[in-house]
Amino acid sequence: MNMRMGSANLFDNTLVKLSSRQAGLADLQEKLSAGKKVIHASDDPAGAAQAERALTRATRVQTEQRALGLQRNAMATAESTLGDASGALQTLRDLVISAGNAALSPANRSSIAQQITTLRDQLFGYANQQDSNGIPLFGGLGSAGAPFTDAASGVVFNGIAGQHASTPVSIPALMDGQAVWMDVPTGNGVFTVGLGGANTGTAWTDVGQVLNPAAVTGHNYTVSFSVVAGVTTYNVSDTTSATTVATAQPYVDGKAINFDGLSFTAHGVPVNGDTLQLAPSTRTDLFNILDSAINSINSPTATPHALTQATTLALAQIDAGMSRIQSARGIAGDALNRADIIDKNQQTKTQQLAADRSRAEDMDMVQGISDFQNQQTGYDAALKTYAQVQRLSLFNYLS
Repeated sequence: MNMRMGSANLFDNTLVKLSSRQAGLADLQEKLSAGKKVIHASDDPAGAAQAERALTRATRVQTEQRALGLQRNAMATAESTLGDASGALQTLRDLVISAGNAALSPANRSSIAQQITTLRDQLFGYANQQDSNGIPLFGGLGSAGAPFTDAASGVVFNGIAGQHASTPVSIPALMDGQAVWMDVPTGNGVFTVGLGGANTGTAWTDVGQVLNPAAVTGHNYTVSFSVVAGVTTYNVSDTTSATTVATAQPYVDGKAINFDGLSFTAHGVPVNGDTLQLAPSTRTDLFNILDSAINSINSPTATPHALTQATTLALAQIDAGMSRIQSARGIAGDALNRADIIDKNQQTKTQQLAADRSRAEDMDMVQGISDFQNQQTGYDAALKTYAQVQRLSLFNYLS
């Protein structure tokens, strides 16, 4: 079958193809200018979707990194604050040691007590320290305002005890103030030794130690001294179970007294009827320990042996409080190290997402320029051939 096409129809088809080539050339020029092979979703729906997913994930990573930055700044401030608190507590400890000097006058001890009070208030300020956004660093799981208040009955923790756990992309921004400041063991951490309130002798003790943990009962005990014909002995009673543990044991100044896995050393000269009271260790706050030490040091009627007992106990408990602060500082340091690792991982993820997006939408410039030149060459050739064909007519051959 023969098909005939008129010149006008041929010209129209050629113009359509030329327009198509021109549009393709303009599209390539636009993509080369943008450096993208996908400018509109219609260019490559799958590539556009992949690029959009990569962009969304990258935006989420940037948000997580901003949050991590705030958390890291808060934790760094907390770590620094705990370092300052540790230094202040060490200075305070030295003052307590100096206050135990029996040669000091009441006025001298009062001056030392005032210095300790200043440091104690400084530590209280550290406990209520805030980050750059005004959020308490030691509020635990949350605090409406200052997590600690200094009431007449003692310091009170108003926050929520506990600390948020780290996640793969975050670290805690707040520390557990209850654990740092309000959870210090009394005595030596297992039991406490105190002087009887009615004592008139000069007996005092160290804080003691545990010889056999398996034998510790956790009971209360009373050590009663008896002086007969110049010979001093002691009895030990378990006041919790109302039983006698030891009777008529010879007392020797500086010799350890041992029973039920416990051991402590008594010094001085007890008189008939003097007692020592032992009780299981409990938990208290660092500020209560310091307040007790200040009251003992500042007391004008404190006897040398009672002052020695008080400062010995205070030093042991201050050391326990310092250990809590140093442990918390270690936790803060671990969190900062984790933040560095998270940040490095997030940067790697950002680079991977940028590469994914680039593969999906960026143009290979060498290939793009080659395609553009080929398209341009084809378009030029089409224009030239169209111009030549357009001049052809039967009338050009008629004479």
